[in-house]
Amino acid sequence: MRLLFALVCFSLFFFTCNSPTPQEDMPDPIVTAADIFGDPAYRAISFGGYRQPTREVVPTVEELKEDLAILQAMGIKLLRTYNTQQFAQAANLLEAIKQMKAADPDFEMYVMLGAWIDCENAWTEAPNHEAESLENNAAEIAAAVEMANQYPDIVKVIAVGNEAMVHWATSYFVYPDVILKWVNHLTDLRQQGKLPEGVWVTSSDNFASWGGGDDSYHLDDLTALMEAVDYISLHTYPFHDSHYTPDYWLAPEEAVADLSEQERIEAAMVRARDYAQSQYQSVVDYMESLGIEKPVHIGETGWATKDSHLYGNDGSKAADEYKSKLYHDHLREWTDSEGISCFYFEAFDEQWKDPTSDLGSENHFGLINLQSQAKYALWDLVDAGAFDGLIRNGQPITKTFDGDLEKLMETVAPPPLLEE
Repeated sequence: MRLLFALVCFSLFFFTCNSPTPQEDMPDPIVTAADIFGDPAYRAISFGGYRQPTREVVPTVEELKEDLAILQAMGIKLLRTYNTQQFAQAANLLEAIKQMKAADPDFEMYVMLGAWIDCENAWTEAPNHEAESLENNAAEIAAAVEMANQYPDIVKVIAVGNEAMVHWATSYFVYPDVILKWVNHLTDLRQQGKLPEGVWVTSSDNFASWGGGDDSYHLDDLTALMEAVDYISLHTYPFHDSHYTPDYWLAPEEAVADLSEQERIEAAMVRARDYAQSQYQSVVDYMESLGIEKPVHIGETGWATKDSHLYGNDGSKAADEYKSKLYHDHLREWTDSEGISCFYFEAFDEQWKDPTSDLGSENHFGLINLQSQAKYALWDLVDAGAFDGLIRNGQPITKTFDGDLEKLMETVAPPPLLEE
């Protein structure tokens, strides 16, 4: 009996001493989209790491790790991508994040993974908007599912399509029933345990596509889509509307007669912020009119810093680094205060977007240019030493205009007056 008692005591002692503590035994909790969306500590940005005039030259894992270190220094923790299998960037990016996490347990970066959606015969002279490009779309969605399952600690959202429903995307747009089909497919997979439970599903589209525009978008399938997604991801671009819908941008001469040029610029950028807020609210109002309650976040907004045509000195005079900084700061302040995730467009300039014109605005939405120079919106981070020791394309991160604000301001002009 004494021997039995001794054995029991020894076993209990051995088990207690050698069992892991509760902290050691429990795995780290998986961060979900619901945990990070709307939290300003998880700053979001749209990301393309393409450095060449074509996307056929895909950034390598090592190049992407350079970019990730820069983004971390900017306080970014949430990236948005646009394709899965058409180009290899998303796969390389996820691998780069995995390697960065393995090397540094404190490195934290998550991805909103975009699956590109096209109509039938997209990018031809005869796109068929009544049908989808089934082979491409199915492959994009399948790759998104594979990536989400392979990297469950990184992929937090799958976005079905990018501006895929807006009617001005004449080369490729589809109607909401196509997006709804793939959203339902993904949510069904999640319910079956074939997609991580914490991954959100949405579509990222122009505010008008989400009901904030004219009645042509107010379809039953859009209502069903709004009910099906986990949140609404809308795009708003006051920059583009400085040309296409300039009423907000142009001020009557009498309204600005007592203002300096700089004050006119600052007032215009406040109007740009208010314009973005109005487009955001138009979607919220339409959603609520349908009796639907979903989070609404901004999937894209941004401000180009150069243009030789519509937005340059011969056009709306919107494109420059000073206005870009004001817009960036206004949007960050607003969305942070309201608990709105805002994927600012974009991290780096990408020259493939308009290969016919080096000065085309689409090539100049980045906060950092192709010469590894931080634009005015990030000069304060350069001053603070945030980028010390970091390089891109073998170059350290420096300031545009050599940090000379007076030289920068020589490129800045107030918006035209309404009478001009």
